Amino acid sequence: MAEDLDHALQALPHGEGFTFIDQLTELSAGQSASALYLVKGSEDFLAHHFPGDPMMPGVILIEAIAQLAGIAAQNAGARSFANLRLAAVRQAKILQPARPGDQLEIQVSITAAMGGLIQADGQVSLVVDGDGGKTVVTKAQITLSGGE
Repeated sequence: MAEDLDHALQALPHGEGFTFIDQLTELSAGQSASALYLVKGSEDFLAHHFPGDPMMPGVILIEAIAQLAGIAAQNAGARSFANLRLAAVRQAKILQPARPGDQLEIQVSITAAMGGLIQADGQVSLVVDGDGGKTVVTKAQITLSGGE
């Protein structure tokens, strides 16, 4: 699975400092994916959002959903999406903050694909204990766009 993640991350247009996925935990190519991200506290944006009370910006949580949707779409077998980008965000809800030290689980489902467009539903959850307990932090419906 680590090799799949490395390959998928290389296919995305993001630099290393702007990747919000640490570990791919599930991948059903072209259909769905799950991943983990640890909010380390060393991310540059946390120093300023908000000083003394750092929390991950909601747009970054949505970006994590988009990145994972891109991984699921990029690994759809014969289909290849070049230059895949976040094109639209619908029905986004930020329900609570994610803070340094929080382990986040990101899940996406690809709901439609047509031409160079991908639609996906996703959510970010805070892993609250070792027994699988989770609290939803963010939900969003997104559209990715890219040439084939």
